[in-house]
Amino acid sequence: MAGSLQCSVVIPTYNRVGLLRHTLDSLVGQTLPTDQFEVLVVDDGSSDGTAEMVDTFRGRLNLRYFFQEDEGYRAAKARNVGIAAASSDIVVLIDSGVLAHSGCLQAHVDSHRSTAEPLAVVGYVYCFNLDNEDAILINQAIDFEDPDGTIARLEEKGNWLDIRELFYEMYGDNFGDLPAPWLNYWTCNVSARTDRLRRIGMFDEEFKRWGGEDIDLGYRLFRDGARFVLNRQAAAIHCPHEKSFDGNNEQAAGNYDYMYAKYGTPIIELLTHIGELDYFELNNIIKERGLPRCEDYLAELQTSGERS
Repeated sequence: MAGSLQCSVVIPTYNRVGLLRHTLDSLVGQTLPTDQFEVLVVDDGSSDGTAEMVDTFRGRLNLRYFFQEDEGYRAAKARNVGIAAASSDIVVLIDSGVLAHSGCLQAHVDSHRSTAEPLAVVGYVYCFNLDNEDAILINQAIDFEDPDGTIARLEEKGNWLDIRELFYEMYGDNFGDLPAPWLNYWTCNVSARTDRLRRIGMFDEEFKRWGGEDIDLGYRLFRDGARFVLNRQAAAIHCPHEKSFDGNNEQAAGNYDYMYAKYGTPIIELLTHIGELDYFELNNIIKERGLPRCEDYLAELQTSGERS
């Protein structure tokens, strides 16, 4: 079985039994045969019957379930459990409540199989909203039994496109040569080589509140030589769920401060000014200010230290 696996799908979850059910249903309908991928659900301490619901998918999916006690927000730890247990050489990271197009997993696999170059693949996500805005309308637009048809209608009408279209309009779909392409690496629908994820230390488990752990992972993949690519065929829908834009931003700000303390480079320092700076403009700002690449900045610091 292990030799036939094309990818391992890692899904962290916490008290989102209904949303997770939709995600698993969409994985049952993949064009990639179910014996060619595995699904690793990592439960961060749910108390809503998640385990029992997951059990109903045994036999329909090659599925493994992991449980960790509820000790606060530990999505990074949950994802690491899945990555560490993955049997395939490609990991696809998807969130609870993400409905995958039937060709989503095959598209991720095709990207990685198309080149020997290490990639960090960014999938396309419809209906991602920041503050649960338009939730009623989005839920009315989603046919949960037909993600493909829903995506086709959304694309045709131009409704609730991936919020990162702002990024793609600025820089194009081929954004891998930007100084900070990792700003786009949001783990609701992305993939990378399993060995690369393990080599860079996987997710930093010091992220214990919402936001930033995914771009921190992307940053380290970038520093390790991964090229970032968009695959629009790796499409999915982000189902609305309760969230707080202000609360999430406050948590993310603390995480950006942590990243700057960890890396200390001028590019990372820009993250601490999100709010006064536009997130999607950061690559333009890096270029306008002539900020050095992180590796160049750190090499110069080391050289200066040796000279002094």
